[in-house]
Amino acid sequence: MARIKPQALLLQSKKKKGPTRISVATIVMCNLIIALIALSLVTTYRYWSRRSLDHSGSDFSASAEMDAFANKDDLPGYAILNTSKGYITVELYKDGSPEVVDRFLDLCQKGHFKGMLFSHVIKHYVIKGGDSQGLGVAEDWISKGKLRSQLVTSPKHEAFMLGTTKNKLENKGFELVITTAPIPDLNDKLIVFGRVVKGEDVVQEIEEVDTDEHYRPKSPVGITSVTLKREI
Repeated sequence: MARIKPQALLLQSKKKKGPTRISVATIVMCNLIIALIALSLVTTYRYWSRRSLDHSGSDFSASAEMDAFANKDDLPGYAILNTSKGYITVELYKDGSPEVVDRFLDLCQKGHFKGMLFSHVIKHYVIKGGDSQGLGVAEDWISKGKLRSQLVTSPKHEAFMLGTTKNKLENKGFELVITTAPIPDLNDKLIVFGRVVKGEDVVQEIEEVDTDEHYRPKSPVGITSVTLKREI
């Protein structure tokens, strides 16, 4: 039998056991395909998750269409105000103030309260959000607030009630007012359409912010968004 030369054996071994080389371009292409598949899966998951939330029967965002809710009982009964200090949950008086609640819900749908600042913070009295053209109403409230201990208070205007000013409502505007203490009767200026049921501590935290001599906060504090719910 003829002997195989060592060099021939070495070449034969390399041919049998040598690993197959993969080009850099192939590796890059495989990684790109994997990344695209992963991105497609994440996008699909987010789409169906958002669609599921949008069709949820219990709650919906303030931008949801509400034209389909012909029955008053179908309208949301609660609003969650996401403020720069935390969340404030309010119960809406759909039966007691239906027109004002409808106006509030319509403005929520249009994003009216997104970014609304609290223009005046009067400690142990009210916090007021909205674009105030003047200080007349606020200063009138302040003067009444100083005399509140001498006046008969209305149960309708206890602490943590949600309302809006009549003058703004009549002029197609809308300001939010949250009382922070029992106050004198303001039926001539304020329409109450809800009450705070959760987040009283957040209201009190807003009440403690530093203000100037006109009770305007020195640092911006306001509402970042509103979420509507049928139940909580």
